[in-house]
Amino acid sequence: LGAISAYGFYRVGQANLEKRELHRENLWSRIHLIPLLTAELDRDTYRRNRAALVREAEIMKDVPGWKVGESVYNTKRYVGPTQIVVPEPN
Repeated sequence: LGAISAYGFYRVGQANLEKRELHRENLWSRIHLIPLLTAELDRDTYRRNRAALVREAEIMKDVPGWKVGESVYNTKRYVGPTQIVVPEPN
């Protein structure tokens, strides 16, 4: 009975070590993927902003004095760009 219990505790210990190693590996893979995912998000944001400016220029082409991309707020304080998600046609 003692030998069976000792073997069982040994296997539990080995499983815990493997579980800990897999958890550490997952954390490091996430840490190394963050810069790649951030760059992808930045490229997507840039592409969407350029497309929004093109759409704005097309929509407002008949409005005299309209400047594409100019802030609509009458303030000198910085107001960040808004993210308007428009579904792309299929």
